[in-house]
Amino acid sequence: MGPRQSGKTTLVRAVFDSKVYVSLENLDIRLFAREDPRGFLANYPDGAILDEVQHVPILFSYLQQILDESNTSGLFILTGSNNFLLQENISQSLAGRVGYLHLLPLSIEEIGEKEDNINRLLLKGGYPYLYSTDVVDLTQ
Repeated sequence: MGPRQSGKTTLVRAVFDSKVYVSLENLDIRLFAREDPRGFLANYPDGAILDEVQHVPILFSYLQQILDESNTSGLFILTGSNNFLLQENISQSLAGRVGYLHLLPLSIEEIGEKEDNINRLLLKGGYPYLYSTDVVDLTQ
């Protein structure tokens, strides 16, 4: 979990590249997951990466059942914003069944910025995407 644009999706897709990736930002997928959570999860018997899972909190009770019946660690990889774990039903459903990784934006050291280029750092912050694309530098 972590703030938007901190690199959660990129990281889990790179580390768990053999897992099916499912984005719950996609409205059709999100509606299916909400309307038929059991049927939705049945599509992924070998697990999956469920990205932006906070959009479908009902999934957590169904995931709890799957995890209780399975002896497989790491079956589902969940990503979401920092605040999704504050929802009481989520923290109770998955208590003792999950590990958490808090992903923060890049540090100055990770970015490799020099102190003399503070304007660029202030413009882009620590968000990886902004360093991989051309952003108009309004400070020049």
